[in-house]
Amino acid sequence: MLVLWSASLVIAIFAFVLAVVKLSWMYMMVSTITSIPATSYFIGATNAWKYTGLTPLILFMLTVVFWFLEKRQK
Repeated sequence: MLVLWSASLVIAIFAFVLAVVKLSWMYMMVSTITSIPATSYFIGATNAWKYTGLTPLILFMLTVVFWFLEKRQK
């Protein structure tokens, strides 16, 4: 289980970097989806780590922004 969680986190970070470099909404969506398992673990925390669970929402908002930017360029 830890291997899958770690792989998900690595893929999310790698896809995020690619998305920012290429301004690609598709890579950002991959980053959003793959970050959900890693961040859902921290939602039940009773300290400041619970705010890590908001990461997929922020990534999704960036996905929408990148989608609008790509749509605007065409």
